Amino acid sequence: MGLLYICFSVIVLTLYHGVVVNSGITSSFVRQEAKSVDMPFTSDVFIHPPGYNAPQQVHITQGDHVGRAVIVSWVTQDEPGSSTVVYWADKSHQKQNATGRITTYKYYNYTSGFIHHSIIKNLEFDTKYHYEVGTGHTTRRFWFMTPPAVGPDVPYTFGLMGDLGQTYDSNLTLTHYEMNPVKGQAVLFVGDLSYADHYTFHDNSRWDSWGRFAERSTAYQPWIWTAGNHELDYEPSIGETKPFKPFLHRYRTPFRSSGSTEPLWYSIKRASAYVIVLSSYSAYGMYTPQYQWLLEEFPKVNRSETPWLIVLMHSPWYNSNSYHFMEGETMRVMFEPWFVQYKVDLVFAGHVHAYERSERISNIAYNIVNGECTPVVDQSAPVYITIGDGGNIEGLANNMTEPQPKYSAYREASFGHATLEIKNRTHAYYNWHRNSDGYAVRADSVMFFNRYWHPKDDSTSKT
Repeated sequence: MGLLYICFSVIVLTLYHGVVVNSGITSSFVRQEAKSVDMPFTSDVFIHPPGYNAPQQVHITQGDHVGRAVIVSWVTQDEPGSSTVVYWADKSHQKQNATGRITTYKYYNYTSGFIHHSIIKNLEFDTKYHYEVGTGHTTRRFWFMTPPAVGPDVPYTFGLMGDLGQTYDSNLTLTHYEMNPVKGQAVLFVGDLSYADHYTFHDNSRWDSWGRFAERSTAYQPWIWTAGNHELDYEPSIGETKPFKPFLHRYRTPFRSSGSTEPLWYSIKRASAYVIVLSSYSAYGMYTPQYQWLLEEFPKVNRSETPWLIVLMHSPWYNSNSYHFMEGETMRVMFEPWFVQYKVDLVFAGHVHAYERSERISNIAYNIVNGECTPVVDQSAPVYITIGDGGNIEGLANNMTEPQPKYSAYREASFGHATLEIKNRTHAYYNWHRNSDGYAVRADSVMFFNRYWHPKDDSTSKT
C-alpha cells in the first residue's frame, strides 16, 4: 500500500506539473459573440420517441444515501400507463420489478403529462443494470452503472455542469461532455435546468422539451440535482404562488435518506465522495429547517470513509463578475465558518453564466464591528468554482469586475463543462473544458489535494 501510494503520488504530481495551468489571470480567450438562442421544438434533440404512450424524458438519480438505489423517472403523454420498472443485472437473466407512483400538475394554462417515479433498491455495487419502462404499450430500454462501494481510496469521476438550458450552445455543452475522453460516471448539476420561465406564462412545454433533450445522458447516468432560481417558477401575477412546483413534480431527490425534511437540500455518498446539496432559494437563517439540517449533517461526515467533501449550491459565494455580484453573501455569512471547520474540499455553484475558480480562501474573521472584510488565504477552506456556463438563453456573463481580486485564480466568459477525477483519498484531478475547443482540450487544469488527508498548498496563482 505504501509503495503503491508513493508511486501514484509521483505519477500524479508529474502529470500536474506537466500541465500548463492558466491561473491567477482573466483568460485572454475571447469567445465569438453570438446570441444564445433556444433550439426550435422541431429540432431532432427534442424528438418524441415513437410508439403509443412511449415513455419520454427518462432520467435517473441516486435513490439512497450510499448508491445502492436508483430513482427512475419518466413521462407518458397519452395515458398514465404502468409505473413499473423492469430491471436486471447485465450478467443475469433474472428480471425484477419496481413499481412507483404517478403525479401530475397544472401550471397556469398548462397540464403536465403523467410523471412516473419508481425507485429500484438493494442493487449491487459496481454493476451494470439494464432497465425497461413503458410496460404494456411502447417499451424503452436503457442501462446504468451503480457506483463502487463507498471507501476512502475508491476512484470515481464526476461531470460538472450548470445553467444548461436548451440552446444550440447547451447542445454543444452536452455533446462535449459526452465526447470528453475523460468519462464522467455521474453528473453534479448545480441548478437551472430548462429556463421555461424565460417564456410567457413560464411555458411548461419547455420543461418537456428539456427533459427529452437531456435524456441521452440523464437516462444512463445519475444526475445529482441542485435547484436554481429558474426552478422557482414563482409568478403570483398568473396565480402561481407555490415555489418550485414543476421542478419538484418532475425531479426527485433522496432527501429522506440523509435526514432532510425537504427535497431541495440533502446529501449522498458516492464512492469516496460525500456530496452535500444546498438550496440557495430556501430559508437558511438560524433555526430554519435547512440550517438545522446542515448543523447536524457536517458532524456525520466520516473522512476515513468518504475523504472528499463536496458542496453544491446555485448562487456562488465568491464571484468577481458584476452579474449576480454578492447575491450569495448572506448564505456565506451563515455557513462559511462550518465549511472551514469541517475542511470542505470543493464548492461548486452556478448562477453566473461564466467560469471562475478561486484559491483556498475564507472571510470568517469579519464582523460588523472589527471591519476585517478581506478574504484571506486559508488552507482549511474550500476552492470555490462557479460553473454556470452551460449555454442557456440568457447568454454569457462577460462583465467582470476590475481589478481581478487576489482570491480569483482563473476566470473566463465562455460556455463549457468540467470533470473531477478522484484518484484516491489524497488527490483529485480537475479539468474545465470550453466549448470552443476540441473535445480533449483542457482550458483549466488543477490537481487538488484533500484537505483532511493531504492538506498541502495546492494554490495555482502566481505569487
